[in-house]
Amino acid sequence: MTTQTKTAIVTGGGRDIGRACVLALAESGMNVAINYHSSSEGADSAVAEIIAKGGNAFALQGDMTNPEDVNALISTTLERFSSIDSLVHVTGGLVARKSLAEIDLAHLKKVMDLNFTSFFLATQACVPHMKPGSSIVALASQAARDGGGPGAGIYAASKGAVSTYTRGLAKELGPDIRVNSVCPGMIDTDFHNTFTKDAVRTHVAGITPLKREGSSEEVANLVAFLATDKASFMTGNNIDINGGLLFS
Repeated sequence: MTTQTKTAIVTGGGRDIGRACVLALAESGMNVAINYHSSSEGADSAVAEIIAKGGNAFALQGDMTNPEDVNALISTTLERFSSIDSLVHVTGGLVARKSLAEIDLAHLKKVMDLNFTSFFLATQACVPHMKPGSSIVALASQAARDGGGPGAGIYAASKGAVSTYTRGLAKELGPDIRVNSVCPGMIDTDFHNTFTKDAVRTHVAGITPLKREGSSEEVANLVAFLATDKASFMTGNNIDINGGLLFS
């Protein structure tokens, strides 16, 4: 593991893509502050793995739709590591598949808060502490481009908001801070274990040019690239990672 010089915050870093991002960023030489909501085991084991390899990390529970929890994450990170150089915002979720007729305002607000408001709050809290050359990477979704599957329209809309705000932030925060989003397709995660039928997953993999689902680690490799200076001339992008299933 390389010498630790910069610090990344990863929200939703306790499992799947978020946890893979934590490990990839640590491997790139960054201190990592891990936010998790309920995945304490995954977050704590990631911390242990990073420390065992000579890196620096900590995990803190928090709800990224709650400004107080967001601010606690920022202040703890600054106390531990003194700087915030990258924000990787993975927090999000489908919540439930619901048709137009089934959606009430409570569901609408919950999904929008989880996916978009959390991104806004984390970004607003981090930016005042970020120096020129810093970066923000958000997890959008292929659903932001194609509208999502059955019952996922509000989820798709919330991820579309993330994609659009990525472009707006890139213009607002440049040249000092780069802002990009990643748009995963069918990735082998608990998200699809919970919300997608096996037959659908098999079908989607079959019509994908690479004939398989992606892995959390493959998404994390892209995120880590965008978060570091290796992507120093990239901002305002929504980058597809879907095995060729959907082209920009």
